[in-house]
Amino acid sequence: MEEIVRFYSVSEEYGCFSNFSPHPIKLKGKSWPTSEHYFQAQKFKGNPDEEEIRKAKSPMIAARMGRSRKRPLRKDWESVKDSIMHEAVLAKFTQHQDIREVLLGTGDAKLIEHTTNDNYWGDGGDGTGKNKLGIILTRVREALRVG
Repeated sequence: MEEIVRFYSVSEEYGCFSNFSPHPIKLKGKSWPTSEHYFQAQKFKGNPDEEEIRKAKSPMIAARMGRSRKRPLRKDWESVKDSIMHEAVLAKFTQHQDIREVLLGTGDAKLIEHTTNDNYWGDGGDGTGKNKLGIILTRVREALRVG
């Protein structure tokens, strides 16, 4: 039987897999408080909103700001969002040895972001979601093994 690792809340066992986990990343010559800050800010690359989101006081605030359609979303967002998420997750797990060990420690388990809040990045709560974050984490785990 396939082993499954479900994650969502930062306070749970695999909370470091959440983009809200307090693991700053360095990308594009700047430090970002969380991978969520980086991901949300990239929706507005080259625009003042990008820096405003980088400076948000929490990942929840960054997420809210990024989801607000009062801000002009970059035109290519749908086609680049998966690669931006991969870039953020890879940076996080290459820049933090402690959580890299946690990720590698999952072996060949299937990684699932288990939440009813998200059908794209998560499993939708019932397994019908795309689980894109879990898939990206699995790819990063493979890359770290080889790396």
